[in-house]
This record gives sequence, C-alpha cells and structure tokens, in this order.
Amino acid sequence: MHRLISLLILAVALLTAITLCAQGTTSSATATCNFDPDKQITVEYQRVTVNSKQPVFGHMIPYNKTWAPGSKPVTFFVNTPVTVNGHDIPLGAYTMFVIPAEKQWTLVISRSTDTSGRYDEKDGLVRVPMEYGELSNPEDEFSVYFAHVAPNQCSMRMDLEKSRAWVIFTERWDADLRSRG
Repeated sequence: MHRLISLLILAVALLTAITLCAQGTTSSATATCNFDPDKQITVEYQRVTVNSKQPVFGHMIPYNKTWAPGSKPVTFFVNTPVTVNGHDIPLGAYTMFVIPAEKQWTLVISRSTDTSGRYDEKDGLVRVPMEYGELSNPEDEFSVYFAHVAPNQCSMRMDLEKSRAWVIFTERWDADLRSRG
C-alpha cells in the first residue's frame, strides 16, 4: 500500500513539474498607454520565462492555437474608446489571447473577463492580424509594452524568443465623443 501511495505521489509530482516546465516560470506585469492623464489602456499579463536555446514556438507553444501566456489571458482595461485595425473597442474590461503562427500572429480580444485561461469563441469581440517581425536577440521572457507612434496612437508590442508582434490602438476622436467630453 505504501508503495502505491509513493508511486502516486511521484506521478503527481512529475506531472506538475512537466506542466511548469512547459510554460516556464511566471510573474505578473502591467503595461499602460496614456493618451492623456485620464485616458489610457492597460494590460496585465503573465511574464513567461522560457529557454530560448530550445524551440519554443511550434513546440512548447503550439502554432495556430489560442494561447494564454502563463496559462492566463492578458487582461485589458479600456477607459477611453479605442479602435484596433478599424474595430471599435468600447470602455470596459476584456481578456486577450494570441494565436501565434510562424510569421503572423493574431490578437483575440474577448468580452469575457474570465482569467482561467480558457477561450470561448462565443465571447469573442474581435480578431485582428498583428504585424510581425524578428528580434535580433532572443528574449527569454514574454513581455508586453506600449510605444506611442502618434499623439493618439499606441503600438502594443509582444516579444518572446525571436518574435515580436504588434498592433496599433487608436483613441477614438469622433464628433460624438467630443460632444460628451
């Protein structure tokens, strides 16, 4: 009986270790784009650490499948209306996932705020292709950050291994919004 319990404990420990190694270690981080002091978009994400000397994409992180870094989706908070690739994103809280492919990533924004890591297509708000490029030096840690590319535009960039993918969020400035503000 003791042998069976010992084997069961060993099996659970091995499965836990394999799961943790598959996505590396994680810690939370945030990134914010400030359009002005009262208007911003913010993401909170898991910093996944990987060994970039081993194949990551297409192996540990499968291609063409919805991915939640660190097994948790990126949370996305919007307190000013924005657009991404021509799609309106209203005020609110959302989750974001990515679908990595070999030379093209897709950003998935979900109406759901469930951070369990599961994506349900019925909650999808928008899917947009991301620009893609290769980094000259590999990044061992998944990171998300914003860079202003115009007064009312922020590029959200995601880096891991030799991959960089990005999209541009634009603050909406239509006549209807100005009349309320």
